[in-house]
Amino acid sequence: MLFALRFDFRNPDLAGTSMADRYSAALDMAEWADQLGCVTIAVSEHHTSPDGYLPSPIPMLAAMAARTKNVRFMVAALIAPFYDPLRLAEDMIVLDNISKGRVDLVLGAGYVREEFDMFGVPMNERAKRVTETVRTLKAAFSGESFEYRGRTVRVTPAPYRPGGPSLVLGGSSEAAARRAARIADGFIPSLPEVWDFYRDEVQKLGRPDPGPSPIRANTVVALAEDVEDGWKQMSPYFLHETNAYGEWQAQSNLASPYHTSPGADQLRASGQYRVLTPEQLVIEQKESSFPFVQFHPMCGGIPPETAWSSLRLFEREVLPKFA
Repeated sequence: MLFALRFDFRNPDLAGTSMADRYSAALDMAEWADQLGCVTIAVSEHHTSPDGYLPSPIPMLAAMAARTKNVRFMVAALIAPFYDPLRLAEDMIVLDNISKGRVDLVLGAGYVREEFDMFGVPMNERAKRVTETVRTLKAAFSGESFEYRGRTVRVTPAPYRPGGPSLVLGGSSEAAARRAARIADGFIPSLPEVWDFYRDEVQKLGRPDPGPSPIRANTVVALAEDVEDGWKQMSPYFLHETNAYGEWQAQSNLASPYHTSPGADQLRASGQYRVLTPEQLVIEQKESSFPFVQFHPMCGGIPPETAWSSLRLFEREVLPKFA
């Protein structure tokens, strides 16, 4: 059975956890996951969030890479319009060397107005800045000199991985999907249905059909010995996550897998957030043609000790059933 982890480091007041302890727990979880064969650890990026959402994914992944040997890492997504492309290229090359080629980069255009105000970036420049960032990174990762804003530059040192980290675009619109087909190495849609635009554009460009969407519906799964107790413990944090995302995306009228919810009962009924016993997860995964689960262990600010309880149940009572 394959599994993955993701972190965004929301830390609302209701969690009663210091950010330093949350960061420390995530590093321990990354090391634990690596030893158990985790395939991917993803971190996300947002800015000026009241709950401390991770603003700097590259140093976080550098710390995780130093504690692990095999697991791959993904920034999903890095908000390209807020970065100087050359400095980003240098930072990514250093991270690529620290991790020995285990990093993939998903670039997003961003959508939260407060973030663009913070950095003084016009929202109508998003597409232009994403395109420039992708082209600059590809040129920089080649190790050769290239033209950048009217001057010749060369970024050193060379990446560990020939050609550098893969560059994938994320997004929830037709424009983002078609842009990914034209300039990037791939596309990760926020919603599975947006994939069809990417698939269409890839074929229009004369490349092979990439097939159906590799992205499943966005769900969060956590484990507990007693489902009702687990839901009671974790639902305040699930609510915090979906409502925080929902408020951001409502501002921009953006298609999104997240929506504001009036309460825990309604959220539970939606099925987007689920608390299962280990036995229930085993039964589900045994029936799947591709046993896989992604955990968001500290989702919405879940305290580290509660997150560890879920992960340890997975280690003790789920993984051995798939040995």
